[in-house]
Amino acid sequence: MRFKINSILITPLLLLLALVLQGCATNPVTGKQDFVLMSEDEEVSLGQKYHQQITLEMPVYDDSALHSYVNEVGQRIAKASHRPGLTFKFTVIDSDTVNAFALPGGYIYITRGILAYLNSEAELAAVLGHEVGHVTARHSVRQHSAATATSVAGAILGATTGISASQDLFNVFGKAMLSGYGREHELESDRLGAQYLARTGYDPQAMIEVIGVLKNQELFERERARAEGREARAYHGVFASHPENDRRLQEVVGEAEALKTTTRPRVGREIFLDHLDGLAFGASENDGMVVDNRFYHKPLDFRLDFAKNWTLGNRPDRLVATAPNQAAIMEIMVAERPPGVTPRQFMQQQGVKKPLRGETLKLKGFDTYAAVSPLKTGFGQRNARFIVLFDKNHAYMFTGVSRSADNQNLFDGQFKDVARSFQRLSAEEKKLATGLKVRLTKATAKTRFAALAAKSPIREYADAELRLLNDMYPSGEPSAGQTLKVVR
Repeated sequence: MRFKINSILITPLLLLLALVLQGCATNPVTGKQDFVLMSEDEEVSLGQKYHQQITLEMPVYDDSALHSYVNEVGQRIAKASHRPGLTFKFTVIDSDTVNAFALPGGYIYITRGILAYLNSEAELAAVLGHEVGHVTARHSVRQHSAATATSVAGAILGATTGISASQDLFNVFGKAMLSGYGREHELESDRLGAQYLARTGYDPQAMIEVIGVLKNQELFERERARAEGREARAYHGVFASHPENDRRLQEVVGEAEALKTTTRPRVGREIFLDHLDGLAFGASENDGMVVDNRFYHKPLDFRLDFAKNWTLGNRPDRLVATAPNQAAIMEIMVAERPPGVTPRQFMQQQGVKKPLRGETLKLKGFDTYAAVSPLKTGFGQRNARFIVLFDKNHAYMFTGVSRSADNQNLFDGQFKDVARSFQRLSAEEKKLATGLKVRLTKATAKTRFAALAAKSPIREYADAELRLLNDMYPSGEPSAGQTLKVVR
């Protein structure tokens, strides 16, 4: 039988071919044609849109001097890049995760968590240079365009075959932030970052050095995550092998040696460390501190107690407590207290339309209301426990639910006990609720990390953490007169 072309599919295929032909633009780095579906203005507009979303989910770190310093270093790198006319924006995120990432249009983010492990301005410039490289090579734009084409192709296919396909384009960037853009794009960013370092008076080998620092941190994080039964969190720009053994990385960075502008490259160790003095380390007191089975929140001045075998997860918009084996879950959220409403009315405003078995919890000094109401959950509809507590100008909403409907009464008393534990912080508890800070000290001939760790408030792995912070992991010791980072 002669093969017959399906005329219904000709038009979609031609549309897709036209989309590819129209979506070619010159890459600012290579000068070659790339498949992209947006202009530079559209790229900047997209970055602005996602910048608003990022800063809503991840608060900006409150340190204007540090922001100015990071921006100064970043702008120096950006001006030496392949897109010097693009307006870059550098933002320090208040997160203890070790990360840096870029969005389209020149939006670069670096966490205070990664800053803590760096030890010079050159290493900072290397991290920023790597992220600038992602922007100049338009890695995120190219991924966005590929995802858009996939989405369009899926829509065309769906229109003709009834098979649907969709793509959440923001997830394209989110995945790249966490896992990287792939080996080739990450290597290209290292190569570009090294070039920008050389052009601005830094040693391009700082790219190798900082990747080594972050690789050690990643190795330790993976060991710790395995011991704690969780996923490891690592900076996306670090590969599987150590930079000392990565020949390709050494080659792409080595290419930048010919671009060096000085025989005395800028390191900037002391000025960088001075800007880190007082940097928040670990959990932020603005988000609240988890110590054993208690949650302390210094700015809001309250404490909550949980069962010792429950796991606490402190998220940007809520506190989540989970029972062993995820048998039950409780969420606590806070909002501004509306004037002129009762706790019961507030509960109804939050969507609990028909509260059942309503009661006032006995909690001196606070207005409360507790009730049970049906709630749709990921494991079916359950009768959830809702509690509203008013304190000063804030309203706290507690929601507790059991995975098994048969166990709701078993956990209900624990849900109430958490709310009943709400109280103002004592003077001693305010100390516990105060976040840890990076501080500087001078080493003497007798200074050893074991002794520093013994006095450190870091609760676990203090010796390893201090070595990582000072780039002496796993067994290095300081020299007399050396400036060290400690945690207090």
